[in-house]
Parts: sequence; structure tokens; C-alpha cells
Amino acid sequence: MSLEVRVPALPESVADARVLTWSKRPGEAVREGENLVELETDKVVLEVPAPRSGVLSEILAAEGAMVHTDDVLALISEGAVSVAPAPKPAATPTPPAAAPQPNVPPHVTPSARQLVKELHLEPNQIPSRDGRIQKADVLAYLDAREGQAPERHPDLAAAPATQTPVEPALAPTPALSGEAGRPEQRVPMTRLRARIAERLLQAQQNAALLTTFNEVNLSAVNALRARYKETFEQRHGVRLGLMSFFVKAAVEALQRFPVLNASIDGEDILYHGYYDIGIAVSSPRGLVVPILRNADQLGMAEIEQGIADFGQKAKDGSLSYEELTGGTFSITNGGVFGSLLSTPILNPPQSAILGLHKIQERPIVENGQIVIAPMMYLALTYDHRLIDGRDAVQFLVAIKELLEDPARLLLRV
Repeated sequence: MSLEVRVPALPESVADARVLTWSKRPGEAVREGENLVELETDKVVLEVPAPRSGVLSEILAAEGAMVHTDDVLALISEGAVSVAPAPKPAATPTPPAAAPQPNVPPHVTPSARQLVKELHLEPNQIPSRDGRIQKADVLAYLDAREGQAPERHPDLAAAPATQTPVEPALAPTPALSGEAGRPEQRVPMTRLRARIAERLLQAQQNAALLTTFNEVNLSAVNALRARYKETFEQRHGVRLGLMSFFVKAAVEALQRFPVLNASIDGEDILYHGYYDIGIAVSSPRGLVVPILRNADQLGMAEIEQGIADFGQKAKDGSLSYEELTGGTFSITNGGVFGSLLSTPILNPPQSAILGLHKIQERPIVENGQIVIAPMMYLALTYDHRLIDGRDAVQFLVAIKELLEDPARLLLRV
């Protein structure tokens, strides 16, 4: 008797999904709860587990196929793995199986792709099963090459996703021009990248975008972090970073200027009485914006832990659809990539987004004296249909004042 493996219920706003990667082949044994296939939507990669143990008897949706909720993906039959008869000895010795040829690169699963990219590994040198490189294959390869246990590679588990933008690996394709030394590649756009393109174009076409700038002296914040970072980490088990200060300052400023936390709904203005802050992070599939729910009710440690969790989940591709849905205001930090100044784009239907940039020591004048201070440019992009320039400028000034005198965050003055 066979059991059908079906596409799980997709989120309400997701119409379909693309079959990304099968982790099992027909005839292989599967255990209940073991991941069978990854489905790519325009927001997240969903893992479909085996509903019961048995043998994967047939795959009905090939990689690259578009599927919908409740479509049948595969069949699982009861019983043990069928053992294929041993091949007869050949007249000539059969050479051992070779690694995939350079012109036919192995498939690298999303969970392994970033490790390969970060560590500058050559996929063709990593032993794999059926030409599929998974995270466990990468770790085993590193162990064999360096003689180290997996825990000796802290960068594999702890590197924040916001530090290294990673693009999906591109499989070589024939040069379209046919001219030597002028290769071209044509690869399908991922669902996430297509969705990002759609939303960015939507923001530019449907909103009156305007950006205002300011700069902030982070001397006081840096001094506060240096004074309490060890105690904070010992007490809460998480590092005291900069983002919690910016989130706290943004929430306080949003409470003073609620129109920046609002959105346009048809001919109405929808004011939100809660503060769900989107934190833009880079993932192997592109930029994602998970949401810190009720950020006004979170302490500094909870904010730092939430952002750290988002970074790891983005790196692993395990962010849920719920974590990426909603949001009333967003913060994006291009400074981790070295950006000194930029104009962020709205995340519809939100009406404003705060852009952070690289901290750079610059000479400034304080009390008539020239001093060197850690300065950062701030950028606020907003929808001018809803938000007047006065509110936008005062909002950014409020953030500047709160960060240059962090006691204001405690006293709310």
C-alpha cells in the first residue's frame, strides 16, 4: 500500500511553489519526519517531511516543477528497502566512481551552499551522494581534510547572516555568443529574487519616495557598550550590539510620530497601535526582512537575541512564513557591507524605512573644539503621500538625540 506525499497548505498569499531539491531517490528508505524535498516559495523554502517510514517508491513532481497546495509530490510504500541484485563482474576492472566532472557541477543544497561560498571550497572536490552536496557532506569533507571535529569550525554555526551577502551558486551554461573569452550564463531567477524585484518596483511606482539624512555621534553608545558588554553577556547570554539601541530609539521616535508607523489602505490611513519592526538581513537566497513583534515590549537582551536568531535562521534557510509577514516599520543596515551612504527603499505597505551605515571616525566640532568621533550617516526614506517632511526630519532628529544621549531612552525625554 502506498501513501501519498502532498504539498502542505501554503500561506494565504502564496499561490504556488517550485520543487527545489529532492533529498531522496526512488527506492531509498525514508524515516518518518525525515526531510524529503524542499519547496521554494517567494518568501521561504519549505521542507516537506516524510509522513511515515518506508520506501520512496515514486517521485511525481520533478525538480523545477510548479506545484500547489495538496498536489501529490511522491509515493511512499511500506516495507524495507528493495536491494538491487549485485552486478556481474565485468571483464575489465571497473575504476572507482569519480567525482563529478568540472563541466557537470554537483547540486549544492541551500543549507550547504553558504558554507561552500564562505570557505571558498570547490564543490567538485566534496564527496557527495548522487551528485548532491548537503551540509553534512561539507562538514565531513572539512573533517577529512583538516582532521578537525565539526565544533572546531565556529564560523559554520555562528557567523551572522548580515555579514556576508551570498548569491546562489550558478551552474555553468554554454556561452550564448559562442565567442571564445566571452562567456554568458543564463539561470532562472529564484522565487525570492523575483518577489524582491516585484516589491521594489511596486514601491517605486506606487509611492512618492523621499529620503532625508542626518548623522549621529555614537561615542556615548560605544562607551555604554564597552562599560557593560561583559556584564550584559554574562547576565543575558547574548552580546550587546548596536541594533538594540537603534530598535529602541526607533520605537521611541515612532511613538512620538505615529504617522511613520502608519500605512495607506485605499483611501484610508491605518494607524498601528503596535510596533512590529522589520530587520533586513542577507540570506543565501537574497534579502529577507523578519519581524520583531511588539518591539516596544522587548528588553535590550530580547531584541539582541531575536536579531541573532533571525540571522542564524536566514543563514540556514529556516525562517518561517509567519516571521516574514507583516511589519509596521523597517531597519536596514548597509554598514555591515561597508556602505557609507545610501537611500533605502520602502517595504510596502510600510510608509518608512531607516537606513544605517558604516561607522567612521571623522573630525567634528564639539563645544568649539575639533574632536574625532565615531559618526554614522542615517537615512530615512518615507512615503511623502502620507508623511510630511517636517515629521520625517523631526523623527530622524529624535533618533539622533536618543542615541547621542542614551539616558533619554530610559527617561523617555
